[in-house]
Amino acid sequence: SLFAKENLGRMSEEQLNRYDRLINEPSNDWDIYYWATEAKPAPAEFEHDVLAMLREFARNRNREQRLRQPDLEYLFEPPR
Repeated sequence: SLFAKENLGRMSEEQLNRYDRLINEPSNDWDIYYWATEAKPAPAEFEHDVLAMLREFARNRNREQRLRQPDLEYLFEPPR
């Protein structure tokens, strides 16, 4: 996703582990959407800095057009 492309390269190992749990443990992706957009409260176990980063990204304060997913080449770029 665009969030992953923008943020994964600068996350610490602990943040990457929290991100992994966040995107893999909930059984429904809609839950993550509701938590990120603050439509529903997140369970305490997911209230952490990574969810805060995702919420800030979802706010899209710069009004960027996010019409498509990024190409996957970024996964093969050397870390910054």
